[in-house]
Order: sequence, then C-alpha cells, then structure tokens
Amino acid sequence: MSLSPRIIALLLACLISALTLAFLTFVEGVTSSMLFVVGISSFVISFFLVLYAIELLVFREVNKMYKTIHQLKIRDFSISRKSIIKNSNPFKKLNDEIFVYVAKKQKEIDELKRLEQFRREFLADVSHELKTPIFAAQGFIHTLIDGAVDDEHVRDKFLSKAAKSLDGLDALVKDLVALSQLETGEVKMSFERVNFSQLIQEIFEQLETIAKAKNTSLSLKTSQPGPAWVKADVQRIMQVMTNLIENAVKYGNDNGKVIVHLEEDKKHIIVSVRDNGPGIPPEHLSRIFERFYRVEKSRSKERGGTGLGLAIVKHILNAHKSKITVMSKVDKGTTFRFKLEKMEV
Repeated sequence: MSLSPRIIALLLACLISALTLAFLTFVEGVTSSMLFVVGISSFVISFFLVLYAIELLVFREVNKMYKTIHQLKIRDFSISRKSIIKNSNPFKKLNDEIFVYVAKKQKEIDELKRLEQFRREFLADVSHELKTPIFAAQGFIHTLIDGAVDDEHVRDKFLSKAAKSLDGLDALVKDLVALSQLETGEVKMSFERVNFSQLIQEIFEQLETIAKAKNTSLSLKTSQPGPAWVKADVQRIMQVMTNLIENAVKYGNDNGKVIVHLEEDKKHIIVSVRDNGPGIPPEHLSRIFERFYRVEKSRSKERGGTGLGLAIVKHILNAHKSKITVMSKVDKGTTFRFKLEKMEV
C-alpha cells in the first residue's frame, strides 16, 4: 500500500498526540477535560505541520524531480541558472542542480556525436578526394612500366597526365594542412596596413588569363576615390580575394562580369564580390563553406579545385574578426560580402 502525505501526517499526528497524553497522565492535577483539549490541539497542530513538511518540502519536490526527468527525456532544457540562485529550498536547489548538470552532459554528448559524425564524413571525403588523383597517377605510371614507355607519344601524354594528377594531389594536401593550421590556431596573422584597392588590381592581373579564356570582365568599384586602407594579413587576405574572384570566373557564365565593390563606413571597408553567373540554389547556400562541399560535383571536378577554398576563406576571415555572407539567386548571380577594419592614412 502506498502512503500519501495525508495518511503519513495522520499517523504521525496520532502518535504525537498519544505520546503527549501519555506524559500528561503522570502530571498531578490534570483533569480529563484538559487531557481532551491537549490531545485535540496536539493532534490538529501536528497533523498540519507534518502535512506541510511532507507535502511541500518532500513530495512536491520529488514530483518536480519526476517532471525534470520527463523534461530531460524529451530534451527540454529551458531552465536558467538564475532560478537556482534564487531558491533557498535545498530540495529545489538539488532538483535544479541535477537538471542543469544532466542538461549540460546531454549537450556535451550531442556535441560529441556531432563531432564524431563530422569526423566520419571528413575521413570519407578525404579518402575519396585522395583516391582519385592517386589512382589516376598510379594507372598512368603502371601503363608506362608495362611497356607504353617505348612509345614516345604515349609516354609524354601519360607522364603529363600523371604529373597533372600529382599536382592536384599536392594542392589538396597543402589546402588540408592550411585548413588544419587555421582551425587549430597554429597560423598567426601578421596584421599590417594594406592598400586594398591596389591588392585587388594585382589579383586581376594574376587572373587575367583565366578571365580572358571565358571572356569575363573584371572590374573594381569604390565608393571613395583613391586607396582603401585596411588592417589585414596581406598574404592571407590576398588568398581570400583570389579564391573568391577565381571562383566567380570559373563557375560564372561565359561573357560574364565579376565586380569587386568597396564601400566605406566609419570603421570598416565593406567588400563585395559579385558575379552574374548561374547562381547557387537556396538549399546549398548554408553548406557551401563546408569542407569538400560542391554544389555540382561533376562540374566542379572538371574545373579543378580541392573543395576546400571557401572553408579556408571562412577561417581566414574569422581570424580577421570578420564573417563572410553569401547571397545568390538562380540565373541572377552570387554575391559574397565581408568587412575589414579600416585604417587611416
């Protein structure tokens, strides 16, 4: 039989009243009416005091613990630490502390599961990306070993293809190392005053051949004439801009346009890289900065790249205390935007 708070209070009140009356019977001069009044009084007072103590201080808090367990089962972590500090009831504090502790551990477990899933996906992606150039170079070299080396035309063709595969492998490994160093903080930024307008012009000159091959125009627009001085690591920020502009050319339409726009506010230079290419479908926008993520894998493979460029861009800009955003409309084009701290001349 389960005992409710009222039954427990009733039993204890009867016991306290009986003990009180038993002691009073040994006192001289105590009448039966006095014993009756004392018995009823002690019973009523004891009953309500015990009921309050059990109902409010024990049973109600135990029920809250069951409710807490239910909340944890459905992963409702809505409690705040301020409510724990305000509580003076030790049962309430215990209940809330258990809740917060379990909630924290559950979040840690969820994060570990997420990281484990990320690790598995990353290893699978790396294995796939490494396998392609290795197998290609291996096939060409083994073909040459098996006798094709004697044919001068075949030999030169296969050696060229093997070298191209190994160059791709080298670029992939370098990007992996760079990304790993950026994520772990091993790469320290060397900030200096950089003329961003001049840097963009230098990148345009480097990418001139690629742009001409697709008949794509490269242009720079600024809200203020003259140099645009920013605080940045010149090598890393050049890597960012080269990646963004080169991607805009490679994945844009033939006879397209790539415009770099620099706007100034009080403290920052706002950088936009815009193209009028095919755009990125909405379902891909939230994932394009992930490692090895490609919107169209087959076309991306044909146009080169390791699939790590935008991930590296994101981490470099994070190190500059900046965040890159992307806006895109299918068949209208794509715009990447971020801010850099402005420096006075």
